[in-house]
Amino acid sequence: MAAKRQRAKRARAAAIEIEKTRVVVQFRPEFRIPYEDGAEASVERLNAGPWRQLAERFPGIRLRRLIRATKPDEINRLIERARQFDPSYEPGHFFGYFVVETDRSLDLRGLLKELLSWPSVKAAYLDIPVPDPLVNAADDPRSPNQGYLDPSPDGIDAEYAWGFTGGDGAGQQVIDLERGWTFNHEDLNAHGATLLHGTLLDSSRAHGTAVLGELCAVDNTVGCVGIVPNVDEVDAVSYNGSTRVDAIFAALGQMAFGSVLLLEAQVTVDGALLLGPIEAFDAEFDAIRLATALGVIVVEAGGNGTNNGSTPPLAMDTFVDPMGRQIFNPGSADFRDSGAIIVTAATSTAPHTRLTWAPHGQRIDCYAWGENVNTCTSSSAGATTLYQTGFSGTSSASPIVTGAVLAIQGMVQAQQGFRFGPRQMRDIIRDPANGTPAAAGETTTIRQMPNLRAIIDGNVLGLAPDLYLRDFVGDTGLPHNGPISASPDIILMPVQINNPQNAFGAGSGTENDSTLGSSALTGQDNFIYARVLNQGGGAATNATATVYWSEVATLVSPDMWNLVGSAVLPSVPTGEVLTVSPGITWVEADIPAPGHYCFVGIVDHPGDPAPSPGQLLNWTNFTNFIKNNNNVTWRNFNVINNDPAVDPTTPRGFVAMPFLAPGAFDRARPMQLELIARLPDQAKLLWELPLAFLDLLKDRFPHAEIDKKNGLARLPVRPAGRFALPPIPFPAKSRARMRLLAAIPKELRGNRYQVAVRQVWEEQEVGRVTWLLAPDVKPPEPRPRRRPRG
Repeated sequence: MAAKRQRAKRARAAAIEIEKTRVVVQFRPEFRIPYEDGAEASVERLNAGPWRQLAERFPGIRLRRLIRATKPDEINRLIERARQFDPSYEPGHFFGYFVVETDRSLDLRGLLKELLSWPSVKAAYLDIPVPDPLVNAADDPRSPNQGYLDPSPDGIDAEYAWGFTGGDGAGQQVIDLERGWTFNHEDLNAHGATLLHGTLLDSSRAHGTAVLGELCAVDNTVGCVGIVPNVDEVDAVSYNGSTRVDAIFAALGQMAFGSVLLLEAQVTVDGALLLGPIEAFDAEFDAIRLATALGVIVVEAGGNGTNNGSTPPLAMDTFVDPMGRQIFNPGSADFRDSGAIIVTAATSTAPHTRLTWAPHGQRIDCYAWGENVNTCTSSSAGATTLYQTGFSGTSSASPIVTGAVLAIQGMVQAQQGFRFGPRQMRDIIRDPANGTPAAAGETTTIRQMPNLRAIIDGNVLGLAPDLYLRDFVGDTGLPHNGPISASPDIILMPVQINNPQNAFGAGSGTENDSTLGSSALTGQDNFIYARVLNQGGGAATNATATVYWSEVATLVSPDMWNLVGSAVLPSVPTGEVLTVSPGITWVEADIPAPGHYCFVGIVDHPGDPAPSPGQLLNWTNFTNFIKNNNNVTWRNFNVINNDPAVDPTTPRGFVAMPFLAPGAFDRARPMQLELIARLPDQAKLLWELPLAFLDLLKDRFPHAEIDKKNGLARLPVRPAGRFALPPIPFPAKSRARMRLLAAIPKELRGNRYQVAVRQVWEEQEVGRVTWLLAPDVKPPEPRPRRRPRG
């Protein structure tokens, strides 16, 4: 077996393309070097540097463009689009990047030093090729006995996954919940694991060290090797001196979407001797359900029954808890699904059968080795060089499954650019086609053991849908730093559209129009359409689009959401085809007044689920959701007439842009408001805010116009550029009403202008309002209520 792994290593190494080290240089934009191959003469002509002298010292050098596949015109279009929809974007000088090539053996470090001394050079560096971080298990003397690494039917074929980028866990995070570890074990120390919560229980050191050894023992020349030895972040939370629920919450505070939480704990599910998964307890269940709603993948030990075969194990399908509920039986009204992956234990030899004490039933998602596991161990004193061959139980089975999950996540992120959510991952693990079935004679339900080769070769990693609604035109569904409230994909119309796909979908000509319908009319039903894209590898059947409304505000948190309704999209195809939902009726009686509103759109699918608003009424969860989910969007983009109307509350000649600046829903938090204006220099712009706000700013704006009668202050601000108020404490659930007042000279009102206000908490944007001031925009007019018939 060791020889086989050594041959695999040599084969992978031979496949690595040996590239030459090269020098990359970036010239400053003011030197205007033409972006073309062979620009050496231009460097000399434009006095960017003594190229001839350099070429004499380093013969054979030449310049070529670093960016070759994308044309400059396309780069410029992308830059302009980014500037239009993300005012904070500052593009780099893409056309200054060149590669200094040579076919000779030269002192490249000396060449680099010379280039860095030129005033024209902004940056230069050596691009040195390195091999992929492939795993070499043959160097680890115990690895031949780690059969769970081997191909099916023996193991999960971790060795095969190591040949693929990310298959060794690179780029992934895992937190282990239990009570004791020896983090500085010789096979674990390189991970730098940290105890994030709770206290360490010395008598549990052996257990936790064994778990981490299975999962991520490093690829060195001692001991064993883990399933994902190159996982990026390994940490732990202990429920010793705490509670399991507290430990879960502590973990969630450190986890991002798609990270993995391993629950190495069990509880007495019958109030006596029968041991099962911790979600048998309601508080633990709720905590786990929150974790999966936040996008954290939870792998949960199924528990070790009575730890012997003398009494029946946990039979989940028929189990009744002390409160008389069948919580593990999907056919019961009492059933509840946390979204976690629950693991049971089977024999180490194939064909695999359930160990007599291990749980079984439809709620079990998979099995893995529950005996004879070769891994690290420790002592209560923290010994760092100990190993064992007999780690067992669902304690040994769960890390095997966790390792498979991290390998899958690493590969899909490396190859597709996204991570699977909890239910997507569980669907993969549960699918019989993706695992090794139990022995034919196994009469209980334990499903299958993950088979990474089947998952890879079956192209499973490209089959999941990944639905998204754009936050702004140009949003590609990937993480971004652009605005979160300028979605073109929530469209409000006063009439029902007969064929919304033709009107707003792919090929309509309106795909990138962010100005479609933004005003509500009273006295009638209005209709909202959601546009959805799918960047995954499989079509989404019967996805649900749900829309909420709120007053226009810089922070639209779930406590401000009012449900409009939902619509089902029969199919959202792959290939990012813009697909439009049927109309969602905003009924007449629910529309508060004519005007502009903020809309929140969420798209949900079993393969790409979205959390409910109730699960987001936690500030940390809410801010994480903003950053980490692409199946929610905000439309806080209002189109108004830049020609002023007569309004007794507005200064003559000005256009009013009212909005709310809310506080957080849980407690007072310091917030900052920033204005981003793009009006002509001849325009005037005032920021109207409650006088109480000005008092908090401690006379920093002596030129403010004070209206004590109405309790208002008006700050004159520049019509173009950025202007930020200092951070001030916003009371919990406060709703400060503000307005921007803009006066545009009559001769300039034929153009379009944009103004935005964003709300920032701890340097993170949590909301934004954007106005497009355009000519000849008619404001919505109230319509008389229709009298009931008869």
